[in-house]
Amino acid sequence: MDNTVTIDSPLIKQVEEDFPLQWLELGDRIFSYREKGPKDGRVMVLLHGIGSASGSWAHQLKNLSDRYRVIAWDAPGYGASSVLSVDTPKAADYAAALGDFLAGLNANPEILIGHSLGALMAGAYAAGGAVIGKALILADPANGYGGADEAVRAEKLSARLNNMNKLGPEGLAAARSSVLLSATSSDDALAMVRWNMSKLRVDGHAQAAHMLAHGDLIADAGKYNGPVLVMCGGEDSVTPEAGCRKIAAAYSNADYQTLPNVGHASYVENPAQFNQAVLSFVEARNA
Repeated sequence: MDNTVTIDSPLIKQVEEDFPLQWLELGDRIFSYREKGPKDGRVMVLLHGIGSASGSWAHQLKNLSDRYRVIAWDAPGYGASSVLSVDTPKAADYAAALGDFLAGLNANPEILIGHSLGALMAGAYAAGGAVIGKALILADPANGYGGADEAVRAEKLSARLNNMNKLGPEGLAAARSSVLLSATSSDDALAMVRWNMSKLRVDGHAQAAHMLAHGDLIADAGKYNGPVLVMCGGEDSVTPEAGCRKIAAAYSNADYQTLPNVGHASYVENPAQFNQAVLSFVEARNA
């Protein structure tokens, strides 16, 4: 993998052309998102992680929209989405925002996929009693540090905030993008990760960092009994498999799957493998 790759790639230009950013206005709030697929189709909702955005789901928007109405949101404080009204939000605050967003689009998710921090949001959404038609899918999930000592939570939060303040979004993207991928990842995958990370907003990232510091996905797991698939890249050094397996074990109705030869950004690095795992899980429940 070439760490000198630029983000000025044909792939990025194609994302903006094929899946342009859209806006939903709800009162004084704005949600930005990308969407592809039939308006009356079955709904698949995609939630990105703390260092990403809606554009990272380009391969899913492209390759799953023949089967689903695929909607990738920008979480509050990301893209053009308004920040949350509280400075130190919890996962439940993002889940409530997600509920408002989906209601505004008249979209009832058949499949809800959360990656990394997005898995915390998806887990909170499910735990709150929201209806998910077929499957909750947690990819390379971050559990959060809500169950850790206060000193650990404070340390993790301070490190994230300090990195952003020191490096800024573009510097953070240059320093951290390759960590999200395996050593054999393609330049296109690196460009996609770096592009999305370089567009981070300081205010939205700070709110998300507070949520991560106090989140506890395993605690939310006991509040949801529907079908769950937990997936993790075999080369994921950000949320390693041991932790992901614990999250799967906390759910009463979960399968676990290793995605070989990919890192944390598993859906970017090998989208064909990721998409097939999603479809296989869902189709098995249609049999």
